[in-house]
Amino acid sequence: MEMVVGKSSQIQGELYLPGDKSISHRSVIFNSISNGTAKITNISLGQDCISTINIMRNMGVEIDLNEQDTTTLIIKGVGRTGLREPNIVLDAGNSGTTMRLISGLLSAQPFFSVLTGDDSLRSRPMGRIILPLKQMGANILGRDGNTKAPFAIYGSELEGIEYTMPVASAQLKSCLILAAINSVGKTILHQPALSRDHTEKMLGNMGVNIQNDGLKLTIEPFTGEFKSIDVNVPADISSAAFWIVAGLCHQQGKITLKNVGINPSRSGILDVMSEMGGNIYVKNATIVAGEEVADIVVEPSELQGIEISGDIIPRLIDEIPIIALAACFAKGKTVIRDASDARNKESDRLSITVSELSKFGADIEETVDGIIINGVGSLSGTICESFNDHRIAMMEAIAAILSQGKTTIKNSECVAISYPQFWDDLSNLTGDHYDA
Repeated sequence: MEMVVGKSSQIQGELYLPGDKSISHRSVIFNSISNGTAKITNISLGQDCISTINIMRNMGVEIDLNEQDTTTLIIKGVGRTGLREPNIVLDAGNSGTTMRLISGLLSAQPFFSVLTGDDSLRSRPMGRIILPLKQMGANILGRDGNTKAPFAIYGSELEGIEYTMPVASAQLKSCLILAAINSVGKTILHQPALSRDHTEKMLGNMGVNIQNDGLKLTIEPFTGEFKSIDVNVPADISSAAFWIVAGLCHQQGKITLKNVGINPSRSGILDVMSEMGGNIYVKNATIVAGEEVADIVVEPSELQGIEISGDIIPRLIDEIPIIALAACFAKGKTVIRDASDARNKESDRLSITVSELSKFGADIEETVDGIIINGVGSLSGTICESFNDHRIAMMEAIAAILSQGKTTIKNSECVAISYPQFWDDLSNLTGDHYDA
């Protein structure tokens, strides 16, 4: 599907965004193996989270969608030992989170399973989860030297390990935590930097003992039953990031984003945009089920180029493309370093961000582990490609409303992976109508 988007005269209004994708995945997986019934409200029903829901259903978990409120799920947990062997191949679709977390869960289950994904996911490297799982005793077979899906997983008894993670990755960490709680002996994980901590928070609330000592995590085997917990999922800050940049860069922009999750392990976008000079206001901050939540208001700003590197990168790794777009409208140079992990997402986001923003007229170049952007102040409409990466497509849409002329975005339907109502929300904020 091709979407044609022109420069907008304004982008103003108030939005209630879809539920946080990371928290939605975890609330489904963890409550599925709990002992009880849980109600999940404002869950993300993008394609990625639907993949997780379907996988858990295919292992015997009853998950019902509320007919009156289609963002509410009721999950009847089957307990730690209640999952049943699936009689079909489990399909993670495009979701790396699903594949990595489910791999950790399945490694300790007493049955055989096969886990696959779409073309994009089957091409993404998974060796970084398979290596430590095998060290724990997991029996996993995969393509390309056990580095790519599909995976055949023969559940086995796992043993705790001490492991130094090669990258700061919440997906890797969560995969190993799920394996560790079902293993014999404690597991110690050493992280090179902090990454999002939704898994530790949620499992802690469910009764799991995870000791957090800075960059060191100690996970004890869990022999009890998980307590089911109701979860009111906050709005996704990774989805909010597109509107944050739009509101800052558009001369007629003022956007209020309601009930956004601002967990410090995820809020790097707020820190970076503030450092660049963005008028960002965090209001009505509160704590909901251990997660920081607030309203975010953004207004037009004169941005300045900065350097973005080091420990903040894991806190904004999914926002690299939209930050690069913001840098195009900043004065001076912006340098993004230490972001090589962005190459292992739904696409090589470093390379594709550079190639696509170049089409708009950006002064931008790719480096080994990042991007250098010289602010140009204005962009021009073009024909661009999403490469079936939802975050690239949404970045291109925001670039389009800020650019002179018309922009055609190919394969624009991929926004449904995380944000099915993106085009409707864009229309509501700009007052323009978008047709494929």
